[in-house]
Amino acid sequence: MGVIAQVEIPAKEFALGTTLEKAPRVEFDIEQVVAHGTDHVFPFVWAIGDDLESLEDLLREDPDVNDSELLAELEDRRLYRMDWVAHIRLIVRIVIEEKTTILDAHGKDERWKLRILFPDHGALSRTREFCERNGIPFDVKAVYRLSEGKQRMFGLTQEQYEALVAATKRGYYDVPRAIDADSLAAELGITPQALSERLRRGQRTLNRNTLGIGSEPDSDHDG
Repeated sequence: MGVIAQVEIPAKEFALGTTLEKAPRVEFDIEQVVAHGTDHVFPFVWAIGDDLESLEDLLREDPDVNDSELLAELEDRRLYRMDWVAHIRLIVRIVIEEKTTILDAHGKDERWKLRILFPDHGALSRTREFCERNGIPFDVKAVYRLSEGKQRMFGLTQEQYEALVAATKRGYYDVPRAIDADSLAAELGITPQALSERLRRGQRTLNRNTLGIGSEPDSDHDG
């Protein structure tokens, strides 16, 4: 049964460590990872920030980057197709040898936060053992099975998931609203304040995990 692991890895052990160190105001989101053999990894990477003018020079100097191609440029972000050739043994282990899928990866402050879909617990255990043998920090923050439901896949608590589903189905997000907060809270058996906090935290977590912004999931602290 497939499992999803939320992990943190130092950038110097994963990728773009030099760039993240020299450009602390820039963040990276991996859109897709394509591996060709064990020598080259070609990720599609969004660079996000308000200071991207010097990024091209930093990427050329980064030992992890053999080449990069600018594919799209928006106001505060750029999409690159990169060729990573250095320090990729962990990526190769994860993507090729264990046949995993990197669901999302966010690089910031010299660290990467990833959600990785492993085919089973054995693949995750082998990856952790590989990191231990090679002195690679591989900090597993959370592990959950796909069978635990969609809410866990997106980092939501059960309460947040149920509140968001109910709000959507009952028309709370419609314009105009088909149900108000007091009525929806009564249906869920919670206070309007608890509903507001649950929806806000759940929506923030959902946005981060689906838009690739990157963050730790929030826990519910409703009364």
